[in-house]
Amino acid sequence: MCGIWGIFGFDTSKVENYTSAFRIAHRGPDNFQIQNISSMKSCSVAFHRLAIMGGATGIQPMTLQAYPHITLLCNGEIYNYTRLQREFDFEHETESDCEIIIHLYNKFGIEKACSLLDGTFAIIIVDTRRRKVMLARDSYGVRPMFYFATTTGQVACCSEAKGLVDIWEKQNGGQQFFKPFLPGHCAVYDVDGNGSVRLEEMKRFHWFVDMPTHWKYHDIRLEIGSEFESIKKNIRTLFTKAVEKRLMSTRPVGSLLSGGLDSSLVAAITARKLSENNSPFPFNTFSIGMNESPDLKAARKVSACIGSIHHEVIVSPEEALQAVNDVIYAIESYDIITVRASVPMYLLANYIKNKTETIVLMSGEGADELAQGYIYFHKQPSPEEGDKESKRILKDLYLYDVLRTDRSTASHGLEVRVPFLDHAFTSYFLSLPPEMRMPKNGLEKHLVRSAFDGAELIPDEILWRRKEGFSDGMASSKKSWYKILQDHIENKAHRGNSIAGIFMTGSFLRGKFFLSILIVVIGLQKNSKQVTDEQLLNAAEIFPHVTPKSKEAYYYRSVFEERFGSELATLIPYQWMPKWIESSDPNDPSARVLSHYKNDEDSKDNTLIRI
Repeated sequence: MCGIWGIFGFDTSKVENYTSAFRIAHRGPDNFQIQNISSMKSCSVAFHRLAIMGGATGIQPMTLQAYPHITLLCNGEIYNYTRLQREFDFEHETESDCEIIIHLYNKFGIEKACSLLDGTFAIIIVDTRRRKVMLARDSYGVRPMFYFATTTGQVACCSEAKGLVDIWEKQNGGQQFFKPFLPGHCAVYDVDGNGSVRLEEMKRFHWFVDMPTHWKYHDIRLEIGSEFESIKKNIRTLFTKAVEKRLMSTRPVGSLLSGGLDSSLVAAITARKLSENNSPFPFNTFSIGMNESPDLKAARKVSACIGSIHHEVIVSPEEALQAVNDVIYAIESYDIITVRASVPMYLLANYIKNKTETIVLMSGEGADELAQGYIYFHKQPSPEEGDKESKRILKDLYLYDVLRTDRSTASHGLEVRVPFLDHAFTSYFLSLPPEMRMPKNGLEKHLVRSAFDGAELIPDEILWRRKEGFSDGMASSKKSWYKILQDHIENKAHRGNSIAGIFMTGSFLRGKFFLSILIVVIGLQKNSKQVTDEQLLNAAEIFPHVTPKSKEAYYYRSVFEERFGSELATLIPYQWMPKWIESSDPNDPSARVLSHYKNDEDSKDNTLIRI
């Protein structure tokens, strides 16, 4: 996980333009470089490095002796770099996996170069010989990039929006847009002699439903035919390879483990492959939850099965509530379910950063979108409609779950890898008949579960465990996290009772403890702006874009606009909500408000027909 930043067409003599680059320093604590491209006027780039590959030779901005006119910045990992190096007989000057991008660009141009990369990436390339600036982003937008352009010939880009906000606000008119760079796309900008920038071309080089161009350079052999056993074997083969390639690291690799199907499969395969590869580092898994969290109980079983060193972070409702405002700033979103799910991930990342040596984290994000894992898919009108919805939310992942995963962990200098979004794996999975990918026998993600049935990776009770959302599973089903949040925001009795309970213990008489409680209380008061009925009634006047429909949504939006302004509210196009719902609250995205919600904790009959 690194941070990239570039401004083109701006006055490079203004020091204040550079201070924005430091707003994303958390993404790369190991090294920082800022550079003016001397032979091209008004062109500056900066890089915050989290050192995972390449040692000292992996420092960016990168320029090779063979191609001194090309400067590269890349936040990402290129898993097939050694294969491409051999395929095209490139002479590498560094140990960095990102160097391959310069060679491919020099040989093929930006579009084909990106299509050959098996990995996740956000790229800036400056070519002084051709007077071009190029931007590109991976198929699912796993690695982030925001950018804006003006009518006066300026373009700026950064890994996070906060690294551009100050510059954007100083433009005094002339802005065209400020938005996320589209996944699977590359852009070419022409730079004139005065440093002004003009868009020459924006193209999509990848579409995730298609088999990637780099597939022909893989050595994977798939079973031919449509027999169910062959399909299950191919799923196992492709997904295992997707996990294995993501273990590329010179620093410790761990795994986020909620105890659900997705993270458990990822953790189990990771543990097996690290053992087979004789990794010099111990394998750590990490879970978070409140007391009585069903996720914590399930994660313990998985850890015991795979033999990981397991870390459990127990948080109180007060600790989770205290983090909400900081989380909204970190993730740059006011989407309800994104904020809810980001809080535990943000707190867990903070623990990992401060208490362990683990830097790279494996995670199960993307499985629900790919394999129709959300509970509302049980209500799909037809397999074709389910397929259409699955591809829609996959296309928008970079605005929601992928954003949450990146920002919650990068804010603590960690890197997350997501094998369920491996392009070769997802394109194969999506090529299967829609009726095969839909929920079956009352259980979502049935095809993935069936594919790994008998693989002896995780306990059967976990393999066939019903879906529980990350933000839901962190708390007991008796008092859901979303209810804790809503009670807090509406200033109900919950907050007062919690604080009163602390003081009733008598422990407050112990000096330092009393001071710490005061800090918590003050923090809760600071983070608790009551949203009135009148404010919610008039929400459309204050927030015409994606108007909040609940007090919780109103609160998140207020915090967001205090930090980023109203113009950046368009970064979120809509509130993520389940489809085809029968809900006790149609404005709430939690699975626990759906009429057909069930979980294994509450179910009396867990007997499932697997195949």
